[in-house]
Amino acid sequence: MSELSGLQAMWLREIKVFTRERSRIVSSIFTPILWLFVFGGGLGSSIAIKGLSYQTFIYPGIVCMSILFTSVFFGVYIVWDRKIDFLKEVLVAPLSRTTIFLGKVLGGTTDSLVQTTIVLMLGPVFGIGYSIHILAKAYLVILVLAIGLVSVGLIIGSFMESPEGFGMIVSFVVFPLFFLSGALFPTDNLPGWLSPLVLIDPVSYGVDALRGTLIGVSRFSYLYNISILLLFSMSMVFIGTRAFSRMKI
Repeated sequence: MSELSGLQAMWLREIKVFTRERSRIVSSIFTPILWLFVFGGGLGSSIAIKGLSYQTFIYPGIVCMSILFTSVFFGVYIVWDRKIDFLKEVLVAPLSRTTIFLGKVLGGTTDSLVQTTIVLMLGPVFGIGYSIHILAKAYLVILVLAIGLVSVGLIIGSFMESPEGFGMIVSFVVFPLFFLSGALFPTDNLPGWLSPLVLIDPVSYGVDALRGTLIGVSRFSYLYNISILLLFSMSMVFIGTRAFSRMKI
């Protein structure tokens, strides 16, 4: 089996698992909808930011939340693959562990793109207008961010022995990443102690890039944001390949 064929096989396997578990799609879009309609609607009844309704303002952040939770929690499938001995069968195949890792990344990224697309379909409800140019820029952000976050989930999963342990560790990762990303608040006039935490959060740049693309409000330029995201994703892929090469089964 060639490395390219192995990469395709790993990607296809993840897609088949995803399509057989429709509950994953339902659960992944329920939380964003809840935030948008309940939290955004409730708080938005008394708050407007930069001349926009609060629901419209947080919409790009909620899209990033969907990417974050879907992508990082994808790493739990490494734990399940280890428990059912599927991972052992894959790792003894004539494939490099880099190929196996990249196949998993492609599968998780595809899952994230599908689920995020469903959330993007709600955009017109909140006054978001789409064009080919806007969608191309938005999907580039989504793709690069998803690759980095799926890699984070797989890195964590490669060290975990149980789904419970994975869930506990990931909770300490995803919630700070989400709440410090500026998904729910503007980031241009933050307190001195909070601003550095926001700036070291890679999801912040995804939120800012999507906010600038979808509603025309951003702190940094699109090029700056996408450059930071590319650096983050490449770093996570590199670390992930190293983690997989040392993973024990």
